[in-house]
Amino acid sequence: MPIITIDDYSLTLYDWAMANFGQKLAEKAQALGFDMVGVVTAVPSPNLHHYLNWIKAEMHGQMGYLARPDRLARRQDLNVILPGVQTIICVGLTYSTVPLPPAIANDPSRGRISNYAWNVDYHDVMTPRLEHLATWLKAQNANSDVATKVYVDTGAILERDHAAAADLGFTGKNTMLIAPKRGSFFFLGEILTTLEIGDWRLETKSISNLQSPISQMPSCGTCHRCLDACPTSAFPEPYVLDARRCISYLTIELKGWIPRELRPLLGNWVYGCDICQVVCPFNRFARPTQEIAFYPDGEQGMKKTGDGGFNKSLGSNRQSPLWNSAAPPLLDLLTLDETSFAERFAHSPIKRLKRTRLVRNACVAAGNWGSETAVPPLTDLLTDPEPIIRGHAAWALHQIGGESAQAALVGLQKREKDTAVLQELTSYQQQN
Repeated sequence: MPIITIDDYSLTLYDWAMANFGQKLAEKAQALGFDMVGVVTAVPSPNLHHYLNWIKAEMHGQMGYLARPDRLARRQDLNVILPGVQTIICVGLTYSTVPLPPAIANDPSRGRISNYAWNVDYHDVMTPRLEHLATWLKAQNANSDVATKVYVDTGAILERDHAAAADLGFTGKNTMLIAPKRGSFFFLGEILTTLEIGDWRLETKSISNLQSPISQMPSCGTCHRCLDACPTSAFPEPYVLDARRCISYLTIELKGWIPRELRPLLGNWVYGCDICQVVCPFNRFARPTQEIAFYPDGEQGMKKTGDGGFNKSLGSNRQSPLWNSAAPPLLDLLTLDETSFAERFAHSPIKRLKRTRLVRNACVAAGNWGSETAVPPLTDLLTDPEPIIRGHAAWALHQIGGESAQAALVGLQKREKDTAVLQELTSYQQQN
């Protein structure tokens, strides 16, 4: 049962019918920069059986950690995570910044990066603030032995379900959590605590057309835009995602070879995908985040204006370096070595991807681009020490075609020793 739900609007629109501690918690969360916070009793998700069926159907792909018995046990009993847990405090932090200009998004010579990874790693932004909130929580209850556990999508809990129970939003057909007045471009974090928080509820003022957060949430209704827009048909049915076909999974979680039949469908995405969110009507209500760390980072950066907003004109020019962190030129990605990768993505969530997977993804995007401009760097990658890079570079050269590309593939065929790469090359001969 939801207990508290606030956001930065509700602090001005609602009167709290709760103890003073609830007011302090809300104010503290807001002061730390969180846009939403909700409190819910610590019980297993009512949708746990759906998750277990999803695992049984192997839709989690190669994300074996999701099916590990110890992690399943934690999802089934939160006391395994934190003995004596009573409450989950859920927070949300918006990461929507500025819309990517169509000229940038549709430029096949650029690699698309999901909105959330345009700049600083959200773990580095949210985790210290959650830990600060947890420390504050303990200080407010210094006379009791309060324990806490902080997560930013790092724990074996169904965080979207708990956040939905706390009325931060509802589950959409694309499986994302959607906040009616914010959309779905926000991060989630949780504090599990042994502190028992009472039944505090919000009361609405008499404002017309204003929905109380504890009233019935809206839903997707008959809308199915996200299902129709997915290039890889990753939704076998509403509210079910087959990760094995999801572009985000294929470009981030999958450590091996991207299935050949799916490569043309990835377009120019090299890290994640936002398609099923961008088309969602609820994201029309998304407001730009006030967290400057999430804005695309260029030579000029995204500077705050005097009124507390952000100067979006800096990125209106298609040639602005501002967009290189949101959609970097593929030629830049194809020529990354270990040192340049580490330097460029030192503070980005992309750093966890490692160079091998990012260059693999860039090879696929280059093949979909189809320009002979990419042939020289792709040819250089045929001597890369990583077989997975050599194989995907070969695929890209085959897609591009032409004398130079064909000559490079013939040379690779003569010297290649890796079985997987040879199988990749053999598949082209079978096609011909």
